[in-house]
Amino acid sequence: MDLFPLFTQLKGRTVLVVGAGPVADRKIGLLLSAGAHVIVGAHAAHPQVQARAQAGTIELRLAPFDPAWLDTAWFVVAATSNTALNRQVAQAAEARRIFCNVVDDAALSSAQVPAIVDRAPLTIAISSGGSAPVIARRLRERIESLFEPALGALAALAQRQRLAIRQARPQLRARRDFYDWLLDGPVLGALRRQRPAEAEALLTQALGQDTQAPVGKVVLVGAGPGDPGLLTLRGLRALNEADVILTDRLVSAEVLALARRDAEVIDVGKRVGGPHESTQARIHALMASHARQGRCVVRLKGGDPMIFGRGGEELQYLRRHGIAYEVVPGITAALACGAYAGIPLTQRGHAQSLTLATAHRRHDTVAPTTARSTPATTPAPDTGRTHVFYMGVERLPTLRQQLLADGLAPQTPCAIVENGSRPEQRVLHATLDTIETQAQAHAIQSPALVIVGDVTALGAELGWFGTTLGTLPSRAHDAPLQTCA
Repeated sequence: MDLFPLFTQLKGRTVLVVGAGPVADRKIGLLLSAGAHVIVGAHAAHPQVQARAQAGTIELRLAPFDPAWLDTAWFVVAATSNTALNRQVAQAAEARRIFCNVVDDAALSSAQVPAIVDRAPLTIAISSGGSAPVIARRLRERIESLFEPALGALAALAQRQRLAIRQARPQLRARRDFYDWLLDGPVLGALRRQRPAEAEALLTQALGQDTQAPVGKVVLVGAGPGDPGLLTLRGLRALNEADVILTDRLVSAEVLALARRDAEVIDVGKRVGGPHESTQARIHALMASHARQGRCVVRLKGGDPMIFGRGGEELQYLRRHGIAYEVVPGITAALACGAYAGIPLTQRGHAQSLTLATAHRRHDTVAPTTARSTPATTPAPDTGRTHVFYMGVERLPTLRQQLLADGLAPQTPCAIVENGSRPEQRVLHATLDTIETQAQAHAIQSPALVIVGDVTALGAELGWFGTTLGTLPSRAHDAPLQTCA
């Protein structure tokens, strides 16, 4: 071990920063967040440093370095671009036995400022001893994704209740089990939901009980469209906390690979033409059964659980049966497929509004494109709107007829994004008049999203991912698209 890691209490104590440029200002901000009394000395100061001085948050001394400035300091940071001056500051600190950090100079430093993950009062520090600060920062980024912000509030709550916990659980083993329960149980969930009073009440109630029976819950998690990089940090944490994962057919294997290794994974995906209602009833029963056994159940859905994912129905079921639940939104297919196909769903001069609809209805009909279906005899075209249809490929002929009946022109640009955001993504460009025959010619299959409106023509120019197929609308180009990978 080259350096001894140490956390210092600087609250109310004087720290000297020599230098007042942008680099120094970043160090000043960190020191102020720790409650230090910061003195800054320099010939001249960056406007941000001057603003701090004017606000009274620091003491600014515009003068040449004076070793006497160190007389009241507990710690000093040399952050100038003058190597000789930095060495002078380090030598003066060494003579007074004061730790000194010289920015970007490990040889002159007696202390290093690490990369920090702040979940106060929980703090995680990563240091390379000044030899590889970029690596330390990259590791900090990874660690940031693993430790959710609510952990800070949990640590603060445990700190306030520390004496009560010791008195209620005098045996070390029982106390450790209680802290495990704090991390895995409903207290952290209440803090995630910004309900600190509820969290404290749950902790107090648990302290009055001899044992803590495991309390299960269900977390509805949006897995996004398929690219594992689009999974949210909160979604990743949920997958790593799960005891049981109920996964949909559209969730990619790459996303599932990020889950906790010993979690039980159950495929509950619906199949085209299958008994959807009985499958949904099975999902409800599985959620309830596992949660009542004290397990953390992740209901993992492709896209976002609250957009054509029956998330609301599942929450209603859980609420009726008294089962705790949370919702972690995901990036819905419309946003992801549009972005990965280079299609802006709204664009000034092209589309000022957006409709998300499903081509599947409970009674096997196609959703109307407007709030009230418009008779074909009195068309009301809406050229300033983008229409996005989920699950539209199987009903493409009916969908096309409905759109034409609603008054959209046969030459309206369209696109179908197949396997959006995945390595096998294909984007088919066509017009409303040709979309059906083009989809058949290219054997387009689910999962695929249908986008209708002028903005889709922009995808031919802005597309950047996967393979592009089809023929451009005549209003944009006359030549067929090039196939690209």
